Amino acid sequence: MRHTLPIAPQFYVTAPQPCPYLEGRMERKLFTALQGDNATALNDALSHQGFRRSQNVLYRPSCTDCKACLSARIDVSRFEPSKSQKRVLRRNAHLQRRATSPWATEDQFDLFRRYLDTRHADGGMADMDVFEFAAMIEETPIRSRVVEYTNGETQDLTAVSLTDMLHDGLSMVYSFFEPDLTRNSLGTFLILDHIAIAREAGLPYVYLGYWVPGSPKMGYKASFAGLEVFAGGHWQTMKKQSDFDAELHPLSTDPIAEQVANISLPDMRAPK
Repeated sequence: MRHTLPIAPQFYVTAPQPCPYLEGRMERKLFTALQGDNATALNDALSHQGFRRSQNVLYRPSCTDCKACLSARIDVSRFEPSKSQKRVLRRNAHLQRRATSPWATEDQFDLFRRYLDTRHADGGMADMDVFEFAAMIEETPIRSRVVEYTNGETQDLTAVSLTDMLHDGLSMVYSFFEPDLTRNSLGTFLILDHIAIAREAGLPYVYLGYWVPGSPKMGYKASFAGLEVFAGGHWQTMKKQSDFDAELHPLSTDPIAEQVANISLPDMRAPK
C-alpha cells in the first residue's frame, strides 16, 4: 500500500509556558511544519497572516489569556526616519554590510553568546550551544540570508541579522549585536538598514516579528513611521498604541479550531 503525506499542512498547539513579555501571563503557540516543495509559498502566505519562521517551523501566538502579540511590519513607502533615528544612522555610518548565504561561523556564535549573556541571560535561548546556533542559522527551506555588519576600521563583527526573503519584503527572523555598544542603538540601526535594503530591492515591507502593547522589551518597534500590525485578521496602520489595548483582554482570543479554519492557505497541489 502506498502512503502519501497530506497536502494541507497540519497545525498543532504547544503546551502553555510563562510569557516572556508580560508578567503573570502564559503563552501558547499555534504551529506547523515548513517543508517540501511548497515551503516558499506556505511561508509567504502564513507570514502575511502573522506567522513567523523558526528553522523548519512556522508559528503564531495562540494564548488563552490574551492576543497581545501582534505581528508587525513597516510599510517602506511611508517610512521617514525621525531625528533620533537619523542620529542612529550617523553613529553607525562606519559599519559595513555584507549579505551571505545562511552559514554559521565561530565569530557569529561568539557575538551571539555575548549578546545573550548580557541581554537575555534568563531567556529561552540562554542555554543554546554552538550546534543549536548552527541549526538556527542554517536549517531553512526557503531563501534566507545572513546579513553581517563589521566595523570598517577594526573589521570586528558588530551585528548580525538572519533575514528571510519574502515575495513582498524582508523578514527579520533573528538579530543580535555587540551588547556593550548601547549608545549605538544597534537594534534600531538593523531595522533602519533593512528598510534601506528593501528600498534598494524594490520590496514594499520589512517584517519585524511581534510587537506587544505593554511590554517594555517591544516598545521600540512602535517608534517607526509606517508601522502596521496584524490584528483582527488584517494589517492595520499603527496610529496609537492604546488602540490595541483590547488585545490584552482574556476574552479576546478565538477558539483554536476557529483560528485554524480562518487561515488562508496557498494552493499546495502539485502541478499536473
